[in-house]
Amino acid sequence: MVKQQSQAQQAQVHETAIVDAGAQIGSGSRIWHWTHVCGQAKIGENCSLGQNVFVGNKVLIGDNVKIQNNVSVYDNVTLEDDVFCGPSMVFTNVYNPRSAISRKDEYRDTLVGRGATIGANATIVCGVTIGKYAFVGAGAVVNRDVPDYALVVGVPARQLGWMSEFGEQLDLPVEGEAEAVCKKSGETYWLRNGRVVRS
Repeated sequence: MVKQQSQAQQAQVHETAIVDAGAQIGSGSRIWHWTHVCGQAKIGENCSLGQNVFVGNKVLIGDNVKIQNNVSVYDNVTLEDDVFCGPSMVFTNVYNPRSAISRKDEYRDTLVGRGATIGANATIVCGVTIGKYAFVGAGAVVNRDVPDYALVVGVPARQLGWMSEFGEQLDLPVEGEAEAVCKKSGETYWLRNGRVVRS
């Protein structure tokens, strides 16, 4: 059911998927059922695009990115390496859309940093930056920047805590100064001046 692309690309594209001419797809990436990748999109190596995914022209996707079913990645969205996009989460690219008014010259850039997770059914309002290894809870609506390692939930999204690179919540306050060890990886994290850094 999955057909092999050219030897140079070594990406797997399902026979129902549409990959427009010119799209760049890295080796080891898999494009599943009824997915559409536009011709100017750039997708890195070892990515997985699930069923019914759309990738616009002005989209840059790093390596080892996993995009689950029913996600549309519209123009002006950049996903760095190791990003996870949960099922049916939403990106936007126009802040104040109207059907009768063309605003294609008003697209706002959205950046999702390395290792970040976006939960199922979350909405990312255009123009924000989601920091590296941040964690956006399922159903959250993100309308402002999210710091590195931050855990945000709710509508609108608010910060609840901090996450390790392993994906475990750290025993750290939202503010102040403290340190914590990830229970799974054993790595140490420090909270200083509103920022978390790993040792």
